[in-house]
Amino acid sequence: MTKNKVKTGVLDLLKGKFLVSGDSPKNWLFIIFISFLATVMISSSHSADQKVHQIALLNEEVKELRNEFVDMRSDVQQLKLESNITGKISEKGLYPSETPPQKIRVKSLNEKE
Repeated sequence: MTKNKVKTGVLDLLKGKFLVSGDSPKNWLFIIFISFLATVMISSSHSADQKVHQIALLNEEVKELRNEFVDMRSDVQQLKLESNITGKISEKGLYPSETPPQKIRVKSLNEKE
């Protein structure tokens, strides 16, 4: 008997009798609810995937910008060297002073000597 009930239950399910029986509005509401949840889940998954790809692209951009910064910093350090500055200024006819610079101190009126 139990085997026969299972067989008829499966056949009823395959035929879709639960969609046209007396309490079918409740079943339809449940199916609509499950469909809505599946849509929200798929949408959320796509959104998460998009964000992961965007983060990967931004990480690559950060690496490139960091490398560019390091290159620029080393170029600036080379340009700041005294030998480079002296060479560029000597092309224009200017040369370093032979006498060292002297400090000039200005005493204020309130300062005691």
